[in-house]
Amino acid sequence: MRVTMIGAGYVGLVSGACFADFGHEVVCVDKDESKIARLERGEMPIYEPGLEALVLENVKAGRLSFSRDLAASAPTSDAVFIAVGTPSRRGDGFADLSYVHSAAEEIAAVIEGYTVIVNKSTVPVGTGTEVEQIIRKFRPEADFSVVSNPEFLREGAAITDFKHPDRVVVGIEEERAKDVMRELYRPLYLNETPMIFTNRTTSELIKYAANAFLATKITFINEMADLCEKVGANVQEVASGIGLDGRIGSKFLHAGPGYGGSCFPKDTLALVRTAQSNGAPTRIVEAVVEINDQRKKKMADRVIAACGGSIDGKTIAVLGLTFKPNTDDMRDSPSLDIVPALQQAGATVRAYDPIGMKEAATLLDNVEYVEGPYQAIEDADGVVIITEWDEFRALDIDRIKELMAAPVMVDLRNIYRPKEMIERGIDYHSIGRPNVIVV
Repeated sequence: MRVTMIGAGYVGLVSGACFADFGHEVVCVDKDESKIARLERGEMPIYEPGLEALVLENVKAGRLSFSRDLAASAPTSDAVFIAVGTPSRRGDGFADLSYVHSAAEEIAAVIEGYTVIVNKSTVPVGTGTEVEQIIRKFRPEADFSVVSNPEFLREGAAITDFKHPDRVVVGIEEERAKDVMRELYRPLYLNETPMIFTNRTTSELIKYAANAFLATKITFINEMADLCEKVGANVQEVASGIGLDGRIGSKFLHAGPGYGGSCFPKDTLALVRTAQSNGAPTRIVEAVVEINDQRKKKMADRVIAACGGSIDGKTIAVLGLTFKPNTDDMRDSPSLDIVPALQQAGATVRAYDPIGMKEAATLLDNVEYVEGPYQAIEDADGVVIITEWDEFRALDIDRIKELMAAPVMVDLRNIYRPKEMIERGIDYHSIGRPNVIVV
């Protein structure tokens, strides 16, 4: 099938490359001239494991190409996907749909013959209807269907998630659109991947509900971690004990500094605003949003306390800046709250992240960026692990102790074992775990 993907960002580029790998002919369209130029040179605008090889392979095979001209591909496409950004709108937290609306107007001007318009962007309930109305306004005679097809891609594992998903959700209002969507996802359908066909409104809400539930699990275990610290329990064992219950599950029960990224912060807030505006407030999600925001802001206090109550004039090493490993995404990362708070308390911050330092440098001022974890740690008065990159999981503890001015470690991801660290002379602090474990 022929596919046009509007938006060559994270969702559009990954989805486009994967559809091309399924055998479809895909054109990714983006207004950003520099981004298209980079892609045509084989340079990826984002970091995602395996993406570069996948893109280059499908470009070479002639199934994937890039363009700034929607009119060059949309008229002959069976499906046109909208995969543009929907950031939180400044001032009220609603999703900003200006890019979606603009894409709908541009689609209306160029489609020919029956075309399925697919909302791949994360959008509030009712957006599919708005897109249909916009296209119908500009092209009353156009033959098209608008479909909701939310993405469930984890940054760092997006290609696997696309090719081996838990489910594919499709919201339709016309049966004829179902045939097109089945054909697009036929490789998955033949492998018995569950495909849920529902109406557009339900499909749109499924995406928000899923992200809100996962954010709630993270926030719940973080609150349990706080309680564990007060009563002397171990949050990892609590998480294991409840996660083995099949009704609960073990995923997203890892205590830490709070969630960030491109999805959870904006999607939970958008769901809250949508629910409020429809007279059905989501009190649990409202609490999740508030608690998570407060948690990220309080993480610097843990570092200050571990360093004796003051970091004025001290050097703090920061390991990890992105919101999670295997991505260069800094959006709503806990580091954006922690690093400025440390600086405000008088500390000099020296930081290292395997992938994210270039992006971090555009968001964090007066940070010394170095080329490795040991360069960050050298002569530091404390080190804080914010992101659990693999290369931080097996640091040379004796070397750390030797290099640091004071061997203080605040591990916000619970990478190391408290008992072992203390026995090796590290003043170690983690999340929701006692420093001495009695077995």
